[in-house]
Amino acid sequence: MTSLLSMQPRPVKRGLLQLVCFGREQALSCVFPVVIFASLALTKLIPLPWIPRYDWLLLICLAMQWWMVHAGLETRDEVKVITLFHLIGLALEIFKTHMGSWSYPEEGYFKVFGVPLYSGFMYASVASYLCQAWRRMNVELVKWPPFPVVVTLAAMIYLNFFTHHYWIDVRWWLSALVLLVFWRTRVIYEVGGTRYRMPLALSFALIGFFIWIAENIATFFGAWEYPDQAAAWQLVHLGKVSSWLLLVIVSFLIVATLKRVKGRQTPALPKEIAGHEQ
Repeated sequence: MTSLLSMQPRPVKRGLLQLVCFGREQALSCVFPVVIFASLALTKLIPLPWIPRYDWLLLICLAMQWWMVHAGLETRDEVKVITLFHLIGLALEIFKTHMGSWSYPEEGYFKVFGVPLYSGFMYASVASYLCQAWRRMNVELVKWPPFPVVVTLAAMIYLNFFTHHYWIDVRWWLSALVLLVFWRTRVIYEVGGTRYRMPLALSFALIGFFIWIAENIATFFGAWEYPDQAAAWQLVHLGKVSSWLLLVIVSFLIVATLKRVKGRQTPALPKEIAGHEQ
Protein backbone atom coordinates (compact mmCIF):
# COMPACT_ATOMS: atom_id res chain seq x y z
CA MET A 1 0.00 0.00 0.00
CA THR A 2 2.82 2.38 0.89
CA SER A 3 4.64 1.77 -2.37
CA LEU A 4 1.43 2.23 -4.33
CA LEU A 5 0.72 5.56 -2.67
CA SER A 6 4.28 6.74 -3.20
CA MET A 7 4.14 5.91 -6.90
CA GLN A 8 0.78 7.49 -7.73
CA PRO A 9 1.64 11.17 -7.13
CA ARG A 10 4.62 11.11 -9.48
CA PRO A 11 2.68 11.76 -12.73
CA VAL A 12 0.55 14.34 -10.94
CA LYS A 13 3.61 16.04 -9.45
CA ARG A 14 5.34 16.10 -12.84
CA GLY A 15 2.22 17.48 -14.46
CA LEU A 16 2.00 20.26 -11.87
CA LEU A 17 5.69 21.08 -12.31
CA GLN A 18 5.22 21.24 -16.08
CA LEU A 19 2.20 23.52 -15.61
CA VAL A 20 4.20 25.83 -13.36
CA CYS A 21 7.06 25.85 -15.87
CA PHE A 22 4.63 26.60 -18.71
CA GLY A 23 3.07 29.44 -16.70
CA ARG A 24 6.47 30.90 -15.93
CA GLU A 25 7.50 30.93 -19.60
CA GLN A 26 4.19 32.49 -20.57
CA ALA A 27 4.56 35.17 -17.90
CA LEU A 28 8.09 36.01 -19.06
CA SER A 29 6.82 36.19 -22.64
CA CYS A 30 4.14 38.70 -21.57
CA VAL A 31 6.53 41.23 -20.04
CA PHE A 32 5.62 43.94 -22.59
CA PRO A 33 1.82 43.52 -22.24
CA VAL A 34 2.16 43.41 -18.44
CA VAL A 35 4.01 46.73 -18.45
CA ILE A 36 1.27 48.25 -20.62
CA PHE A 37 -1.50 47.04 -18.28
CA ALA A 38 0.42 48.18 -15.21
CA SER A 39 0.92 51.59 -16.82
CA LEU A 40 -2.78 51.84 -17.65
CA ALA A 41 -3.67 51.08 -14.04
CA LEU A 42 -1.02 53.41 -12.60
CA THR A 43 -1.92 56.39 -14.78
CA LYS A 44 -5.62 55.81 -14.13
CA LEU A 45 -5.27 55.73 -10.34
CA ILE A 46 -2.46 58.29 -9.98
CA PRO A 47 -2.65 61.38 -12.24
CA LEU A 48 0.81 62.19 -13.58
CA PRO A 49 1.92 65.82 -14.09
CA TRP A 50 3.03 67.96 -17.04
CA ILE A 51 1.61 66.02 -19.98
CA PRO A 52 -1.68 64.16 -20.67
CA ARG A 53 -2.07 60.53 -19.66
CA TYR A 54 -2.02 59.19 -23.23
CA ASP A 55 1.36 60.84 -23.78
CA TRP A 56 2.77 59.32 -20.59
CA LEU A 57 1.68 55.92 -21.86
CA LEU A 58 3.51 56.55 -25.14
CA LEU A 59 6.72 57.49 -23.32
CA ILE A 60 6.47 54.40 -21.11
CA CYS A 61 5.97 52.14 -24.14
CA LEU A 62 8.91 53.69 -25.96
CA ALA A 63 11.14 53.32 -22.90
CA MET A 64 10.04 49.70 -22.47
CA GLN A 65 10.75 48.94 -26.11
CA TRP A 66 14.23 50.48 -25.84
CA TRP A 67 14.98 48.53 -22.66
CA MET A 68 13.92 45.19 -24.16
CA VAL A 69 16.28 45.68 -27.10
CA HIS A 70 19.10 46.98 -24.88
CA ALA A 71 18.67 44.02 -22.48
CA GLY A 72 18.69 41.53 -25.34
CA LEU A 73 15.10 40.40 -24.79
CA GLU A 74 14.25 41.31 -28.37
CA THR A 75 16.34 41.20 -31.52
CA ARG A 76 16.45 43.92 -34.16
CA ASP A 77 14.52 41.70 -36.57
CA GLU A 78 11.80 41.24 -33.97
CA VAL A 79 11.65 44.99 -33.42
CA LYS A 80 11.02 45.38 -37.16
CA VAL A 81 8.06 42.98 -36.89
CA ILE A 82 6.77 44.76 -33.79
CA THR A 83 7.06 48.13 -35.56
CA LEU A 84 5.10 46.71 -38.48
CA PHE A 85 2.35 45.67 -36.07
CA HIS A 86 2.38 49.13 -34.53
CA LEU A 87 1.68 50.62 -37.97
CA ILE A 88 -0.92 47.98 -38.84
CA GLY A 89 -2.67 48.53 -35.51
CA LEU A 90 -2.53 52.31 -35.78
CA ALA A 91 -4.09 52.24 -39.25
CA LEU A 92 -6.87 50.01 -37.95
CA GLU A 93 -7.39 52.28 -34.92
CA ILE A 94 -7.69 55.40 -37.08
CA PHE A 95 -10.30 53.77 -39.29
CA LYS A 96 -12.28 52.20 -36.45
CA THR A 97 -12.46 55.39 -34.40
CA HIS A 98 -13.55 57.27 -37.53
CA MET A 99 -16.37 54.73 -37.96
CA GLY A 100 -17.40 55.10 -34.32
CA SER A 101 -16.46 51.57 -33.24
CA TRP A 102 -14.65 52.97 -30.18
CA SER A 103 -13.03 56.20 -29.07
CA TYR A 104 -10.18 57.78 -27.11
CA PRO A 105 -11.97 60.53 -25.19
CA GLU A 106 -8.98 61.87 -23.23
CA GLU A 107 -6.62 64.60 -24.39
CA GLY A 108 -3.17 63.99 -25.80
CA TYR A 109 -0.51 65.86 -27.73
CA PHE A 110 0.64 62.83 -29.70
CA LYS A 111 -2.55 61.93 -31.50
CA VAL A 112 -3.11 61.10 -35.18
CA PHE A 113 -6.69 61.71 -36.37
CA GLY A 114 -7.89 61.39 -32.78
CA VAL A 115 -5.92 58.22 -32.04
CA PRO A 116 -3.08 58.36 -29.48
CA LEU A 117 0.17 56.89 -30.74
CA TYR A 118 0.50 54.62 -27.73
CA SER A 119 -2.44 52.57 -29.02
CA GLY A 120 -0.26 50.95 -31.68
CA PHE A 121 1.87 49.45 -28.93
CA MET A 122 -1.10 47.41 -27.73
CA TYR A 123 -1.03 45.60 -31.06
CA ALA A 124 2.76 45.52 -30.99
CA SER A 125 2.63 43.85 -27.57
CA VAL A 126 0.82 40.89 -29.14
CA ALA A 127 3.67 40.49 -31.62
CA SER A 128 6.16 40.89 -28.76
CA TYR A 129 4.45 38.07 -26.86
CA LEU A 130 4.53 35.80 -29.91
CA CYS A 131 8.22 36.48 -30.54
CA GLN A 132 9.13 35.93 -26.90
CA ALA A 133 7.08 32.74 -26.55
CA TRP A 134 8.46 31.42 -29.84
CA ARG A 135 12.02 31.70 -28.60
CA ARG A 136 11.46 30.64 -24.99
CA MET A 137 9.42 27.57 -25.85
CA ASN A 138 11.40 26.58 -28.94
CA VAL A 139 8.31 26.63 -31.15
CA GLU A 140 8.25 24.62 -34.37
CA LEU A 141 5.50 24.40 -36.99
CA VAL A 142 4.61 21.17 -38.77
CA LYS A 143 2.80 20.99 -42.13
CA TRP A 144 2.76 24.75 -42.63
CA PRO A 145 0.66 25.81 -45.66
CA PRO A 146 2.30 27.34 -48.77
CA PHE A 147 3.48 30.93 -48.46
CA PRO A 148 1.01 32.41 -51.06
CA VAL A 149 -1.92 30.82 -49.20
CA VAL A 150 -0.77 32.25 -45.86
CA VAL A 151 -0.24 35.77 -47.25
CA THR A 152 -3.59 35.78 -49.05
CA LEU A 153 -5.46 34.58 -45.96
CA ALA A 154 -3.78 37.17 -43.71
CA ALA A 155 -4.63 39.96 -46.18
CA MET A 156 -8.27 38.84 -46.42
CA ILE A 157 -8.63 38.78 -42.64
CA TYR A 158 -7.10 42.23 -42.19
CA LEU A 159 -9.14 43.78 -45.01
CA ASN A 160 -12.39 42.43 -43.56
CA PHE A 161 -11.88 44.66 -40.51
CA PHE A 162 -12.35 47.57 -42.93
CA THR A 163 -14.71 46.26 -45.59
CA HIS A 164 -17.39 44.88 -43.26
CA HIS A 165 -18.48 48.46 -42.56
CA TYR A 166 -19.50 48.79 -46.23
CA TRP A 167 -20.18 45.17 -47.19
CA ILE A 168 -21.11 41.96 -45.44
CA ASP A 169 -19.03 40.73 -42.52
CA VAL A 170 -17.34 37.52 -43.62
CA ARG A 171 -15.45 36.80 -40.39
CA TRP A 172 -17.19 33.46 -39.88
CA TRP A 173 -16.38 32.40 -43.43
CA LEU A 174 -12.80 33.43 -42.81
CA SER A 175 -12.77 31.45 -39.55
CA ALA A 176 -13.95 28.40 -41.43
CA LEU A 177 -11.27 29.02 -44.05
CA VAL A 178 -8.65 29.18 -41.29
CA LEU A 179 -9.75 25.77 -40.02
CA LEU A 180 -9.56 24.39 -43.55
CA VAL A 181 -6.11 25.86 -44.33
CA PHE A 182 -4.55 24.93 -40.98
CA TRP A 183 -6.42 21.68 -40.36
CA ARG A 184 -3.24 19.60 -40.53
CA THR A 185 -0.86 22.20 -39.07
CA ARG A 186 0.53 21.53 -35.61
CA VAL A 187 2.54 23.77 -33.31
CA ILE A 188 5.25 21.97 -31.34
CA TYR A 189 6.58 23.63 -28.20
CA GLU A 190 8.91 22.72 -25.37
CA VAL A 191 8.21 22.84 -21.63
CA GLY A 192 10.79 21.65 -19.13
CA GLY A 193 12.72 19.70 -21.75
CA THR A 194 9.63 17.86 -23.03
CA ARG A 195 8.12 18.52 -26.44
CA TYR A 196 4.35 18.82 -26.86
CA ARG A 197 2.15 19.41 -29.87
CA MET A 198 -1.16 21.19 -30.34
CA PRO A 199 -3.44 21.92 -33.31
CA LEU A 200 -2.54 25.41 -34.49
CA ALA A 201 -6.21 26.41 -34.80
CA LEU A 202 -6.70 25.62 -31.09
CA SER A 203 -3.76 27.83 -30.14
CA PHE A 204 -5.35 30.67 -32.16
CA ALA A 205 -8.59 30.30 -30.19
CA LEU A 206 -6.82 30.21 -26.82
CA ILE A 207 -4.71 33.29 -27.53
CA GLY A 208 -7.76 35.16 -28.85
CA PHE A 209 -9.73 34.34 -25.69
CA PHE A 210 -6.99 35.54 -23.36
CA ILE A 211 -6.60 38.75 -25.36
CA TRP A 212 -10.34 39.31 -24.91
CA ILE A 213 -9.79 39.03 -21.15
CA ALA A 214 -6.94 41.52 -21.48
CA GLU A 215 -9.24 43.81 -23.46
CA ASN A 216 -11.68 43.90 -20.57
CA ILE A 217 -8.86 44.90 -18.24
CA ALA A 218 -7.66 47.55 -20.68
CA THR A 219 -11.08 49.16 -21.14
CA PHE A 220 -11.66 49.07 -17.37
CA PHE A 221 -8.56 51.22 -16.95
CA GLY A 222 -9.58 53.54 -19.80
CA ALA A 223 -7.23 52.41 -22.57
CA TRP A 224 -10.11 53.09 -24.96
CA GLU A 225 -13.89 53.18 -24.76
CA TYR A 226 -16.63 51.34 -26.63
CA PRO A 227 -19.91 53.21 -27.22
CA ASP A 228 -21.79 51.07 -24.69
CA GLN A 229 -19.14 51.87 -22.06
CA ALA A 230 -19.56 55.65 -22.28
CA ALA A 231 -21.95 55.89 -19.32
CA ALA A 232 -20.34 53.14 -17.22
CA TRP A 233 -17.87 50.35 -17.81
CA GLN A 234 -19.29 46.95 -18.68
CA LEU A 235 -17.93 43.66 -19.93
CA VAL A 236 -16.78 43.69 -23.55
CA HIS A 237 -19.15 41.68 -25.73
CA LEU A 238 -18.05 38.07 -26.04
CA GLY A 239 -18.37 38.36 -29.81
CA LYS A 240 -15.15 40.40 -29.77
CA VAL A 241 -13.30 37.11 -29.20
CA SER A 242 -13.80 36.31 -32.89
CA SER A 243 -12.27 39.67 -33.87
CA TRP A 244 -9.24 39.13 -31.67
CA LEU A 245 -8.91 35.55 -32.88
CA LEU A 246 -8.66 36.75 -36.47
CA LEU A 247 -6.25 39.53 -35.53
CA VAL A 248 -4.09 37.04 -33.65
CA ILE A 249 -4.00 34.91 -36.79
CA VAL A 250 -2.66 37.87 -38.80
CA SER A 251 -0.05 38.48 -36.09
CA PHE A 252 0.92 34.83 -35.93
CA LEU A 253 1.22 34.47 -39.69
CA ILE A 254 3.60 37.42 -39.96
CA VAL A 255 5.73 36.29 -37.01
CA ALA A 256 5.73 32.69 -38.26
CA THR A 257 6.88 33.78 -41.71
CA LEU A 258 9.79 35.71 -40.19
CA LYS A 259 10.77 32.81 -37.94
CA ARG A 260 10.62 30.27 -40.75
CA VAL A 261 12.78 32.45 -43.01
CA LYS A 262 15.31 32.88 -40.20
CA GLY A 263 15.03 29.20 -39.29
CA ARG A 264 16.35 28.14 -42.68
CA GLN A 265 19.75 29.45 -41.59
CA THR A 266 19.79 27.42 -38.34
CA PRO A 267 20.35 23.66 -37.91
CA ALA A 268 17.44 21.31 -37.27
CA LEU A 269 16.69 19.87 -33.85
CA PRO A 270 18.73 16.83 -32.82
CA LYS A 271 16.90 13.58 -33.46
CA GLU A 272 16.93 12.62 -29.78
CA ILE A 273 15.09 15.87 -28.93
CA ALA A 274 12.71 15.81 -31.88
CA GLY A 275 11.72 12.25 -31.04
CA HIS A 276 10.88 13.12 -27.43
CA GLU A 277 7.42 14.56 -28.20
CA GLN A 278 4.19 13.99 -26.35
